[in-house]
Amino acid sequence: MKTETFDNWCLVELFGHSRIAGRVTEETIGGCSFVRVDVPAVNDQPAYTKFYGNGAIYAMSPVTEEVARAAAASYRMVPVSVYEIPELRALRNQQSLLGEEE
Repeated sequence: MKTETFDNWCLVELFGHSRIAGRVTEETIGGCSFVRVDVPAVNDQPAYTKFYGNGAIYAMSPVTEEVARAAAASYRMVPVSVYEIPELRALRNQQSLLGEEE
């Protein structure tokens, strides 16, 4: 018997005293189960997705979409960006000066 798939707006508390808020679903990658958090775009921050293993999560609180969006705005978690390797930074700056796509 298959159980119902989890799909809800939540506040997620992570070990290390971090918090994230968004639409939470389950996802299997490479045979491993992950909790997927789709953080909505808020203010000047674009939407992004993070995956967490069960060992990273301390607690999850289901909430309304409105509460999750407000929490996402106040938590100000940022998505992963281009790693700041000097060669990549120089290439990115050069492309920017030339008006090229990254």
